[in-house]
Amino acid sequence: MPEQPPSPHPSALMRGLALLAALLCLALGIVGIFVPGLPTTVFILMAAWFAARGSPRLLAWLEGHRVFGTMIRHWRTNRSISRRAKWSATITMAICAAVLFLAPVRWWVAGLAGGIMLTVAIWLWMRPEP
Repeated sequence: MPEQPPSPHPSALMRGLALLAALLCLALGIVGIFVPGLPTTVFILMAAWFAARGSPRLLAWLEGHRVFGTMIRHWRTNRSISRRAKWSATITMAICAAVLFLAPVRWWVAGLAGGIMLTVAIWLWMRPEP
């Protein structure tokens, strides 16, 4: 029996899961504004990605948002991140890495987390600027 081609329209369950993921990412991004070490930009971009698959209304709200809209449009058009967002993320990650290395945690935990943050920072600075 031949396989059925994938449906061009996601099921209601998939749209619901995408909406739930978008709302969770949006909440984490908003919390990241106030909690050092929790990224904002990444979670907002993920929220937009999930919203595009689950809620056109939420996506339109995000794209029109006074704070988040420009960032989402820049990412969508040319995969760019503003210099201000790059500096903010880099400084926050550097502070978090320093705290980890000063905290009483195993050296490999601090090293692994620091390595991940360094990798993210390198990737971030390789993105074009709008």
